[in-house]
Amino acid sequence: MQVTEFFQMSYGKWRSQRSGHHLAFAHFEQIVSTINITPLEPSDPAVIAVCQTYAVDPQSIIHPFRMEWEGESDWDESTVSGNTVLVPVPDPNQPTRGKLLREQGYAEAIAAIGEYQITEDGTFVLKTNYDRAAAEERIWFVTPNLRFRVATIKTSDGKGVTTASFASEIRSLSGN
Repeated sequence: MQVTEFFQMSYGKWRSQRSGHHLAFAHFEQIVSTINITPLEPSDPAVIAVCQTYAVDPQSIIHPFRMEWEGESDWDESTVSGNTVLVPVPDPNQPTRGKLLREQGYAEAIAAIGEYQITEDGTFVLKTNYDRAAAEERIWFVTPNLRFRVATIKTSDGKGVTTASFASEIRSLSGN
């Protein structure tokens, strides 16, 4: 799978069921959420703003998108929601690798740059270093409408795992 195909296959509305193991708290959490992934034009003001934040030429990007989520956890009674703009910047010398610019990160709610690659088996691997943590996510498609996602969050020195999670995500075909 090429990176272009991966991003295009990801667009749509997804129902996600995720289990998370918070090792620091010795706690297990179940999260059910809806994730909307919408393509954006490179000329979209939000995309331009992300590019400007990182001093990246908008001509060098591919398939920018907005990700919105809303979910419920068995750990917390409140609904969790948010959104972020993500801007892939392919490596011109290695078409299976690049950077993913984010308005807001996964492990910390700050702007972040991740390094991605598509493996030979079509798995999208994203590694992001934050101020206090490091995250690694792996996403792969089982079918065009079913994908799996695993993530680990480690301490900033990479020596300890604080969180591990697994999600199965099913594309909503009905529009609901």
